Amino acid sequence: MSANSAERSRPLDVVLVKGGRTKIRYAAELVADDGVRIAVRAPWSGAGVRDFGFVRFEPGDVFTEYYWRDRWYAVKEVRDSAGALKGWYCDITRPATLSGAELVVEDLDLDLWRSADGTDVRRLDEDEFAESGLTESDPEAAAAALAALDELEALAGAEGGLESLLA
Repeated sequence: MSANSAERSRPLDVVLVKGGRTKIRYAAELVADDGVRIAVRAPWSGAGVRDFGFVRFEPGDVFTEYYWRDRWYAVKEVRDSAGALKGWYCDITRPATLSGAELVVEDLDLDLWRSADGTDVRRLDEDEFAESGLTESDPEAAAAALAALDELEALAGAEGGLESLLA
């Protein structure tokens, strides 16, 4: 089921939940919803610049974000204000739910970055994941999260890369 033109232009809020609390909520615009994958577009919603060392997110950046109802991750294509691709930031999450004007995603602490040129693929926040206690409290979810990170890392290093997920 594809989103019709009216639905595509529909605003919604992306709600990132972590540890049962709202971590961040930001406005986005629905780009597409095929019943399994949801795509939204949003400007960088952080206050000022966030410099990770390997990439800077800053005012003017645009994120096209892909969420799945049946996968344990989200893939965010990041472009600067001129439209140049910076790379892909991937969050390991529980499958997304879209209800009314809210897209709710539970962040499971693990992340992956792939630079635009593909030379920098890095796993992030594995220490936070270990400290979260998910392995003990929900071993099945922890296993799914780690498998999702492995899958994304393999895709990020393969020909066609993460783009193959987004086509």
